[in-house]
Amino acid sequence: MEKLRKYISVQDEDQFYHQGAVELLVFNFLLILTILTIWLFKNHRFRFLHETGGAMVYGLVMGLIIRYATKPSGVESGTVYECEKLKFGPSTLLINITNQVYEYQYKREISHHNVNSHQGSAILQKMTFDPSIFFNILLPPIIFHAGYSLKKRHFFRNLGSILTYAFLGTAISCIVIGLIMYGFVKAMVHIGQLKGWEFHFTDCLFFGSLMSATDPVTVLAIFHELHVDTDLYTLLFGESVLNDAVAIVLTYSISIYSPKENPNAFDAAAFFQSVGNFLGIFAGSFAMGSSYAVVTALISFMHLTKFTKLCEFPMLETGLFFLLSWSAFLSAEAAGLTGIVAVLFCGVTQAHYTYNNLSPDSKMRTKQLFEFMNFLAENVIFCYMGLALFTFQNHIFNALFIFGAFVAVFIARACNIYPLSFLLNLGRKQKIPRNFQHMMMFSGLRGAIAFALAIRDTESQPKQMMFTTTLLVVFFTVWVFGGGTTPMLTWLQIRVGVDPDEDLKAEAAHQRASNLDKNTTKAESAWLFRIWYGFDHKY
Repeated sequence: MEKLRKYISVQDEDQFYHQGAVELLVFNFLLILTILTIWLFKNHRFRFLHETGGAMVYGLVMGLIIRYATKPSGVESGTVYECEKLKFGPSTLLINITNQVYEYQYKREISHHNVNSHQGSAILQKMTFDPSIFFNILLPPIIFHAGYSLKKRHFFRNLGSILTYAFLGTAISCIVIGLIMYGFVKAMVHIGQLKGWEFHFTDCLFFGSLMSATDPVTVLAIFHELHVDTDLYTLLFGESVLNDAVAIVLTYSISIYSPKENPNAFDAAAFFQSVGNFLGIFAGSFAMGSSYAVVTALISFMHLTKFTKLCEFPMLETGLFFLLSWSAFLSAEAAGLTGIVAVLFCGVTQAHYTYNNLSPDSKMRTKQLFEFMNFLAENVIFCYMGLALFTFQNHIFNALFIFGAFVAVFIARACNIYPLSFLLNLGRKQKIPRNFQHMMMFSGLRGAIAFALAIRDTESQPKQMMFTTTLLVVFFTVWVFGGGTTPMLTWLQIRVGVDPDEDLKAEAAHQRASNLDKNTTKAESAWLFRIWYGFDHKY
């Protein structure tokens, strides 16, 4: 009997590794299909569906096959056993079955109405990613690449506007979505779809913060391919880069907001504590990422000069650059800060200082390495989004909540773009035209960051409902708005085929021809741009 038990245990372990290989094989095939589709789209100049939208389609099809073509691995694995003596869910559970002790680890809470025959399907369980994979492996290369590939001259020329959209705009979006969703939640409680204690106002704000993370990767890819007006591209790209960082820290700050008495009541002490946490975490993460970049730049400078000769070995130089950049993320997470914010500003600072100290071979290698990692990670996430619609086993579809989310997202985007653009135009010499504002409104897609924030916590039923709704909003915005980018550019008469460098030269020539006052030009340029480049010039 003992030998039989050990044989079954070894067999289960082998099956576990086989299922892991199947999981990786599925993603491998999905990425191969995505790459072939991208080649086909680029070859035929097909712009109505971006590569990320295609990856989601393939993920949906594969998820559908896995969901309905696989069977539960056994009756026992889907059975619920009552444990009346346990008053809470322990992180680790030791179970004695016929004098054989087994160790089980806590994974997640499962609502009663979601316990079904598919709960015992081992392949479906394997296809559900651990959220830490998104935040520790897939998201850092995407965010770092965004900072490392930043066009600094255009970015700092519009820095005031970008910061306004990213910080103030994200806060407005979060509050508007939270208020509208709270109204819909109250309606759901009134008609009996929810119980009053299940969904609080802080939950609505939490949903608002994660849905405020815009990810216009589809639109920006088309902008880049068509060489759309540089200022529009920079505003949208800069907003999306900083907005991701703000949304992540804002989501964390709201999640730790805990009024002492009524969860739906305003608690001033808890509010200011959350604001302090937001500012402290953001500033600390910024300092951590920038510090690592400066250290990397100094090391690279020593390698470039007489101190060492590491620049003669581009492979080692690139490896050191990569590991120090990754260390910024890991150090911030270990210190209780936000690694995503740290790695973003690490990328921006690396591009400004370290890149110039690298050998020519290492410059090319680092650019290609992070571009490739960004491409791979982004497509894995979008493939998994398609898979998750069928393989995630705790979906809660509520028509009223989903409808409310779509309404809230569109209203919040309008409350963000149009009033802030009006205020910014009061102080900008080069105004943000109406067609740019319409295009920015249209480009408020949701993507990888919103999805990763939603899947990070799916323990309770409200969070499961948020995750399902987030997934549907991402599908709709990527397919409909992403696919409609090219017709919208034509309809709004936004110029394309613009060379960014030629655009800057033409503007400089126009300023010289107009005999603009030097002091006026200096006053209108971004103050941080002047401080940073003044610091570089001196030191």
